[in-house]
Amino acid sequence: MPNRICVAIDGPAGAGKSTVAKLVARKLGLLYIDTGAMYRAVTLKALKQGLNLHEAGGLTNLARETTIKLVPGLQQSVLLDGEDVTEEIRSPEVTRHVSTVASVPGVREVLVERQRQMAYENGVVMDGRDIGTVVLPRANAKFFLTASAEERARRRAKELEDKGYTVDIDKLIKEIQDRDYTDSHRSVSPLVPAGDAIIIDSSGMNIEEVVDTIISWIEKNK
Repeated sequence: MPNRICVAIDGPAGAGKSTVAKLVARKLGLLYIDTGAMYRAVTLKALKQGLNLHEAGGLTNLARETTIKLVPGLQQSVLLDGEDVTEEIRSPEVTRHVSTVASVPGVREVLVERQRQMAYENGVVMDGRDIGTVVLPRANAKFFLTASAEERARRRAKELEDKGYTVDIDKLIKEIQDRDYTDSHRSVSPLVPAGDAIIIDSSGMNIEEVVDTIISWIEKNK
């Protein structure tokens, strides 16, 4: 890998990884890569095509034949086969099913290879669930963001309500807990902190404090 800064930010659903990673990338002048958006894009396409989400072969072929482009900007745009699906991939339906699709080994193999290529070509800040352990095990800096399920549910509820969705907070907490279990117990690339990751519990922190913590660590350890 060329001598470029690669920052890995992992953590469970709703921990604030994407927001933090975008700001860190902006401050460091690096490319931000939202790996979760890539899995969401494949999930959205599978749902639209009515595919069986438990049929690994079909999902793997779908991922292999799908073009996903991440376009930098104040809000990174996600193009699925040339169509802007930035908002659509954040729908509750996609959120409910993305863990199932992301747990398919073939889908992960296809997307991980693409993510590594992006990192090879650019200095990046990449967030997801297995960046520091699988995608970029040699990243210069690794962080694992977490927060209580209740706190993450409150954050996600506000995001959804701001977009006009009606939210059942108790149901959302249960969905987050179920997703945590699925992500941490899957056979391929389970959600666990890398052995050399800095763990940050953001429950009592705002976004700026988390970003400053990460930037300070990177500056001190250059």
